[in-house]
Amino acid sequence: MQSSNHRLRDMEQHHPLLSAGADVETGSLAAGVMVGGPHAGHTVGNRTLWFIQDSCGMVCATMTWFLVLYAEFVVNFVMLLPAKNFWYSLLNGATFNSLAVLALASHLRTMLTDPGAVPKGNATKEYMESLQLKPGEVIYKCPKCCSIKPERAHHCSICKRCIRKMDHHCPWVNNCVGEKNQRFFVLFTMYIALISAHALGLSGMHFFTCIKVQWNECSDFSPGVSVLLLIFLCLEAILFLTFTAVMFGTQIHSICNDETEIERLKNEKPTWERRMRWDGMKTVFGGPPSLLWCNPFTGLRLRRLLLLTQGRRGGSEFSV
Repeated sequence: MQSSNHRLRDMEQHHPLLSAGADVETGSLAAGVMVGGPHAGHTVGNRTLWFIQDSCGMVCATMTWFLVLYAEFVVNFVMLLPAKNFWYSLLNGATFNSLAVLALASHLRTMLTDPGAVPKGNATKEYMESLQLKPGEVIYKCPKCCSIKPERAHHCSICKRCIRKMDHHCPWVNNCVGEKNQRFFVLFTMYIALISAHALGLSGMHFFTCIKVQWNECSDFSPGVSVLLLIFLCLEAILFLTFTAVMFGTQIHSICNDETEIERLKNEKPTWERRMRWDGMKTVFGGPPSLLWCNPFTGLRLRRLLLLTQGRRGGSEFSV
């Protein structure tokens, strides 16, 4: 598609001239469940719920919840509730359960937040003419989703969309990690690493205490069952702690260098003004450093959730 004023190139991955903030539509049509009427995602003001219908991702996300809830069960019912020290149980129970709630909330926010999808099918003649590009300027079109690619956008074959500042697609959160949900993914990895380290510490203390009393009055479960539950918890905690700690470190490094994982792997030379260190952190987490950075509920509006729930009762639209 060409005109006298500009050229459009079908390229999968190049640096476009269109800026990341140039949206065609206020609402974006999610590659999953869209809550609302038949025009949800197309008109201004409609509320949409982003969810990727990928079988592998949904299984991995379910496994994540199961493993966190399993850790909660072992920590609470095998280690803390049978403990004789009330304050030990109270303080550790409050800490562990609070971190677990924050981890699961961060997981939900990462999974259900639009990562920065570019509207589908916006590479139309009318829209290109509205850009008022200078003669000779080139913009890039994704041939897979027929959209004009903003700067630093990449196409995800699972989400079937171009995602702004796409870092990677994570099956454990069943979503891409991109411009709009990276902060929640960072919080998710941080809180999972914290509860994993906490669970390992509690397991070590419990083993030590039970060996001292020869497993008498150590747990409401039999010694054999308790040992199996604790061994599985320790293996899970070691695996999760290693994985999430590495992911947390790589995400912080990427944010501080203003470079996504895809851009690093492809060795793409930056054509944008890089926001380094604290400027990058402020951009991702929003505003100067504060405790709000650690809050996955920031920006969550109860009224919006109620509207989404009511819209879903009225019927949902599935789109790819």
